[in-house]
Amino acid sequence: MKNNRIPITIVTGSLGSGKTTLLAPLLRQPEMIHTAVIVNEFGKIGLDHHLLRQADEETILLGGGCVCCNRREDLERECKELLDKFERGQIELDRVVIETTGLADPAPITFTILTDPVLQNHFYIDCIVTTVDAVNAELHFKQPETLKQVIAADKVVITKADLTTEDQVQKVREQIRQFQPTARIYVAKLEKLNVELLYGSDDRSLDEFSFSTEKRDFVQRHSSMQGEIQSISFAFHQPLDWSAFGIWLSMLLHARGEEVLRVKGMLDVGEKGPVVMNGVQHIIHPPEHLDYWPDGKKFSHFILIMRSIQPEVVEQSLRSFQSFLGSTAKRIDLEVQI
Repeated sequence: MKNNRIPITIVTGSLGSGKTTLLAPLLRQPEMIHTAVIVNEFGKIGLDHHLLRQADEETILLGGGCVCCNRREDLERECKELLDKFERGQIELDRVVIETTGLADPAPITFTILTDPVLQNHFYIDCIVTTVDAVNAELHFKQPETLKQVIAADKVVITKADLTTEDQVQKVREQIRQFQPTARIYVAKLEKLNVELLYGSDDRSLDEFSFSTEKRDFVQRHSSMQGEIQSISFAFHQPLDWSAFGIWLSMLLHARGEEVLRVKGMLDVGEKGPVVMNGVQHIIHPPEHLDYWPDGKKFSHFILIMRSIQPEVVEQSLRSFQSFLGSTAKRIDLEVQI
């Protein structure tokens, strides 16, 4: 637990991509005995778990909100019932695992936990795991729901690797990396997966993403195979002004929040450790201040994954805001990687 809050793991993926098959053996491990499982629908392979609960998808759209700001009333109700039983001493509860339907967008789930006054004080989103079917990946990648699930993920598990070739698995891995440069990628069957798959990583670095270690600031741009989905990454070797940066990011999300699919990074704000940022669309987790640098590299680095926004627009907006960013007001050296 973190600050006495209960961690939540979200497991998502396309219909038939192997979510339940992946979860079933993990949840039978002794470490997961006090884990509650909430599913939208019961799969053919039972989870065989004593804290299994079913949630029928009920959502409401907040007035003036966007699709990702649907509040999941069913999820809110189930989590509060679990919390009530836990506080009454009727159950022990170490973690909650939410298994979504194949068409589910993880953003409303995140929104529900982070905005409900009760849930935000007792739970936190620890990890989002997305399964990708190696056999049907190319077909699934044409579905916007699948892309959202992969982009939202902290970890991606390639399933059904034993039903296809090594070349196909590698191709799927490269496709995932094209539009999700920050997630850890695992291959089921080829790798021994344990319950740690469902835990948030203590290593807060941007895994498998190459940042320059040279003492200069830079920007990298990346285009995905989907064309309209692109990412842009920044690195600054001088501390950022945290308040000013927060204003810039808030303005960007206010103006184009539905098109900013993922925000992830660590910021040097002049303190002993970094500020960790993590967000799905414009739903930003509360910033976490660490007292150490997990990867040993003390510089600000963050990534935006976007839809229908040209990276140049974001870059220019940050450049124009630099007069408010203190010591980073010097020129940004630009590197472009397509």
